[in-house]
Amino acid sequence: MAQHDSVDVLPDAPPPRVPGPEVGKAPTVEPDGGATLLAWLRRMRDEQPVWRDEAGNTHVFRHQEVQRILSDPATFSSDTVGRLSGGERQAPRGTLLLLDPPLHSKMRRLVSRAFTTGLIAGLEPWITELTTELLDAVDSDHFDLVDAVANPLPVTVIAGMLGVPLSDRSLFQGWADQLLSTDPDDPQSVQRMEETAVRISGYLQEFITARRERSHDDLLGTLVQAGIDGERLTDEDIVSFATLLLLAGHITTSVLVGNTVLCLDRHPELLRTVREDRSLIPALIEETLRLRPPFTRIERVPVREVEIGGVTVAPDTLVHLWLLSANHDERAFEDPAAFVPGRSNARQAAFGHGIHYCIGAPLARLEGRIVIDLLLDRFSDIRVDPGARLSYHGTNVYGARHLPLAVKRA
Repeated sequence: MAQHDSVDVLPDAPPPRVPGPEVGKAPTVEPDGGATLLAWLRRMRDEQPVWRDEAGNTHVFRHQEVQRILSDPATFSSDTVGRLSGGERQAPRGTLLLLDPPLHSKMRRLVSRAFTTGLIAGLEPWITELTTELLDAVDSDHFDLVDAVANPLPVTVIAGMLGVPLSDRSLFQGWADQLLSTDPDDPQSVQRMEETAVRISGYLQEFITARRERSHDDLLGTLVQAGIDGERLTDEDIVSFATLLLLAGHITTSVLVGNTVLCLDRHPELLRTVREDRSLIPALIEETLRLRPPFTRIERVPVREVEIGGVTVAPDTLVHLWLLSANHDERAFEDPAAFVPGRSNARQAAFGHGIHYCIGAPLARLEGRIVIDLLLDRFSDIRVDPGARLSYHGTNVYGARHLPLAVKRA
């Protein structure tokens, strides 16, 4: 079996005794592409669906509880920065993921103007053109999908939406890679992350200043002119949102594209079917999002003492909500380890749930659909290189850093 063959597989037998509560730490995606992590999550759903780790953090694994918590922002705050620091630090207003109502509602209404269904649909010709250019640059029957397409495409789209020069996309790519590789337990890694944030801020400040002097019809221009409760957004607010868009928007699409190709590689009969009927691509992407969501978990903090699955959780305790586990929960999905495009996926949690549902989800779906469609046009055969040893992002991001392909041109 090739190295990538075990990426999505859960054994039919009971899961092995893998690291769990007695160790106090979840397994990483490495080195087996997530098989051990998936087995551990299944064990936790069955044996300890609400678990307190050695650091005192709470982990929630079942679909029902994850969705309930995401649906209750009044009880479970997204302001992990403010609440865990005792109010000593506050997230900038542009960091939607870390805001609570009413500020979150106001800020989201403001930035959602750039993410309406009509505006996103209007980007399709441009995204198709960008993807075609990236594939035109592929001059070999062996190439890395992540390097060639899955990374540069969303970074270029984000740069275009913000209104910064597309020629600077390599800068954006490097910054995004640096932020994603941050290890919170490594002081040097954290220092590099902080230095990267300073560079991003300095870069964007030039464009923000220019738009305060002269209006521009782009996202930065919209944010500069917008306000909340009669107060203009600060430069820090705008930088924080642009950074969030760069990081989350880039990695979501990049991982979605790679994961979709990984799933097709494991199911060649499905690849043939989709090649003949491209209308199946949206369902293919939805099932990929369920089976392999870009982010494995997100965090909340209860504002008061609460009970989760029969376990009492103190206020201001970090709660990890395992989206990957929720999407594999046998209580919510029949045969969840199977890749079945077209199944009812209305409850899948890849993009979150409730008021914090990913604002860029329609854009990620559009980019993913376009890339898969053009790959099928361009190549008559697409395989993950059987000799490749894949490396993965880590515990929080569920996807390959690089995806070497062997293809035949149509």
